Amino acid sequence: MERIVTVVPADGLHARPAATFVETATRFDADVQVAPVDGDPVNAASVLAVTSLGVASGADVRIVAEGDDAEAALDALEAVLSSPEAESET
Repeated sequence: MERIVTVVPADGLHARPAATFVETATRFDADVQVAPVDGDPVNAASVLAVTSLGVASGADVRIVAEGDDAEAALDALEAVLSSPEAESET
C-alpha cells in the first residue's frame, strides 16, 4: 500500500516530528518506507534515515507499507505528518 502525504510540521521531517514518525512506524506489524515523491525510499524505523531525507514542511512524501497492519500504519503516519505539531500519540 502506498500514500502521498504533505508534511505539515514546521520542522519538516527533522527533530521531534521525525522521532514521532519513527516511533509511530515501529508500533505496527508492517515494513514501512518513506521518501520524497521523487526520491529513493528509506526505512521509516530509522531516525537517522528519515532525517537524512531533508524533507521540509510543505513537501510531499510517499509512504509505502507492507504487512498485516499496513493500512493502519499509513493512517497513523499520515496523521503524524498532517499535524502542525507532531508529538507522540501513545
